[in-house]
Amino acid sequence: MVADAGSVNAHYGHQELGQLILHGLRAAGKDPDRLSPDDLAPVDQFHTRGKDGTWELVRLAGLQGGEQVLDVGGGLGGPARTLAHEVGCQVAVLDLTEEYCRVGALLTERCGLGDRVTFHHGDALAMPFADGAFDVVWTQHSSMNIAAKERLYAEIRRVLRPDGRVALHEIMAGPVQPVHFPVPWAPDPSISFLQPPETIRALLKHTGFDEMAWSDVSQPALAWVRERAAASAAAGSATLPPLGLHLLLGPLFGTAFQNQVRNLEENRIVIVQAVCRRL
Repeated sequence: MVADAGSVNAHYGHQELGQLILHGLRAAGKDPDRLSPDDLAPVDQFHTRGKDGTWELVRLAGLQGGEQVLDVGGGLGGPARTLAHEVGCQVAVLDLTEEYCRVGALLTERCGLGDRVTFHHGDALAMPFADGAFDVVWTQHSSMNIAAKERLYAEIRRVLRPDGRVALHEIMAGPVQPVHFPVPWAPDPSISFLQPPETIRALLKHTGFDEMAWSDVSQPALAWVRERAAASAAAGSATLPPLGLHLLLGPLFGTAFQNQVRNLEENRIVIVQAVCRRL
């Protein structure tokens, strides 16, 4: 399994998340019954650099309309809706957190994309999909809670067609350890399983992938996190915007983002974008 499923769900699966987001949309002047993917971007692009990071990976991977994409650990479906609405892909989202799947499907229907984006509650180490079902497997900040990364990449390879691509935008272990907790993906080390980039790079090769692109994007990520941490600190909890990642992280939000800044500044974590081809 992915870490301990109960602990991972306890971290991510806040009750009434859907109602919190709908209330935030109304407070932001949006009509919850007639949404666009961009209306949701402040809360559903749960990774560094938000939608800009998603689009950078789209370009790096060369995604095209009509491709079948699996978003592993896709959460509320922000990137999936972007790929469907703006690129023309058909996207399946797989996530371990049942609440994310439920709320993601609700938001997708309200964006009019229910026929282009589907949600599947399940384990990334035992994916409920046929061999060779997808042209692209997409992961953005989704492997940090997975200890058995060799099984993860073996499953990704299995569900990819020959010559299919895996597009990664992932947090990995930096040369300085340990990580400061809490962080956005874990309140403590018990559900955090980072590996150094060189380990992941070698594992992908060993699993049967050919590297097409690999880049360290820690510095632009640090600038983005610094900006948001500073805005949060200046605003205080009473004046946070109606929509944002604080709805997902709850009381951990401020400390987790400050620690994300420290971890990047001190080289305790690094962030990598990569594209590999299935051999």
